[in-house]
Amino acid sequence: MRSSRLLSILLLLQTRRRLTARELADELEVSLRTIYRDVEALAAAGVPVYADQGRAGGYRLVEGYRTRLTGLTEQEAAALFLVGMPGAAAALGLTAETSAAELKLLAALAPDQRDRAGRLKNRFHLDLPAWYQDAEDSPHLSAIADAVLHDRRVQVRYRRWEEPREVERVLEPYGLVLKNGSWYVVASTPGGLRTYRVSNILELTPTDEAFERAADFHLADFWQHHLTGFDRLRFTGDAVVRVAARLAGRMYDVSYPTLVKAVAAATPEPDGSVVVTIPIESIGNAAASLSRFGDAVEVLEPPELRAEIAELARRILRLYS
Repeated sequence: MRSSRLLSILLLLQTRRRLTARELADELEVSLRTIYRDVEALAAAGVPVYADQGRAGGYRLVEGYRTRLTGLTEQEAAALFLVGMPGAAAALGLTAETSAAELKLLAALAPDQRDRAGRLKNRFHLDLPAWYQDAEDSPHLSAIADAVLHDRRVQVRYRRWEEPREVERVLEPYGLVLKNGSWYVVASTPGGLRTYRVSNILELTPTDEAFERAADFHLADFWQHHLTGFDRLRFTGDAVVRVAARLAGRMYDVSYPTLVKAVAAATPEPDGSVVVTIPIESIGNAAASLSRFGDAVEVLEPPELRAEIAELARRILRLYS
């Protein structure tokens, strides 16, 4: 839209001080003729824009002129540079909107504050995916995001962990959550609010059917409640383990959150080892997870877990004998 482009020109000139017609055309992906017309329109509307002549010339605003169309204070704009997520914005199909928002943030700052915002941007970076894994490929994310924004139902074919593995659902998407590089959509279904992993959506068909969101729904509150319930269902029992001194002393290198937390809160034995109780998901899962520590972690209870690890060790020994 032309009004949006005119505002972009105004903010670009306020932010970068001087730009040629060619630089503006390249930035906004329009023709030189369009830039000439837009600058004339700005001048006719009372914006003090003029052109410097010569090889180093270009368009600029009268010194001291600043628009307040952004509606942000300097402190608010500077703070927002710390929470930018360009990767997430791109995944949602909001790259252009993110660039426009950043431009408005810069325009809200005084010149000296603009330098500080640049330092913040170049000194703090948010990397969402966990170590040793890439962000998930979610080809239907943009369509889900559009449905979330416009309160539209979607039809999906979804792959889940239990039988039947593939199911068809009609979802009323309330919100999207990004956790450790994976996107989840919170949606209303005939059975209530449910959470779906976006990368497990095999097919998606948008609809023109609007739905009415529950007025008392708050995404952050729901997600926290979901995580609490998930942990309650995920952990089905406890195990008592002895962590050898050589491992207890370097828990900062261990990728096992519940074990790390338990060891940090425990009092070491005289020999430096630590006996702790940790939650486990299942006997099989705990055996696979704890056996990777070799003899640095000994399971004391329950007996079923000791037996499972012993059997796992025997199978490995037979394989490599």
